[in-house]
Amino acid sequence: MIVTFDLFSALTDTRTGASRTFAAIAAERGWDLSGETVYDTWDGHNKALQREARPPTSFREVSRTALEAAYADLGLDAALAPSDLARLHETIPDWPLWPDVAAGVAAVAGLDRVTGVGLLSNVDDDLARLTRAHALVDPDLVLSSQRLGAFKPSAEIYTRAVDAVAPARLVHVAASARDVRGALEAGITAVRLARPGHVVDPTGPRPPHEVRDAAELAAVVAGL
Repeated sequence: MIVTFDLFSALTDTRTGASRTFAAIAAERGWDLSGETVYDTWDGHNKALQREARPPTSFREVSRTALEAAYADLGLDAALAPSDLARLHETIPDWPLWPDVAAGVAAVAGLDRVTGVGLLSNVDDDLARLTRAHALVDPDLVLSSQRLGAFKPSAEIYTRAVDAVAPARLVHVAASARDVRGALEAGITAVRLARPGHVVDPTGPRPPHEVRDAAELAAVVAGL
């Protein structure tokens, strides 16, 4: 069994990490905006654009277009978005993991029936390597949108992930509504790891397995 984790919701407290950078940018420029406001506006555009993104579009390109749209929504100069995004990406190594992640991932990796743990994420490979989560998983099992040629929540990224680890069984740990729904609708065994700010899509399937702390994951995975 291979267990993959979502990078930017299940493992990383992305909103906290990215909002710090946006807050610093806003303060330097005198914007009357919180870092969270900028992040949330950008994140909304990111998710909408990723739903329609197809190769050869990269995660970086989607993120830049999303930030330009977010700045336009907020009455900011969209021409600043490319350089601000580059600055944001430079801070990725500082984005915190959720406190339960290191021990939780290690416990799953230590199960006899688990032959590897990885990531399944909308991300470019070089950006994935900057994250703190990258050191917790097998680098050969970083199943990125760049590697698989598809973006969540399309079924393609999940079915290609299954093919990438075959003949091993794939189990995916997801937190965001679109990731939980996307995995379940693609027929993947999914475990929802509840995180602040994330809910289950009310119009989608209910996850049959759900935990509120990564410490509970090993027991659930052992029973699958």
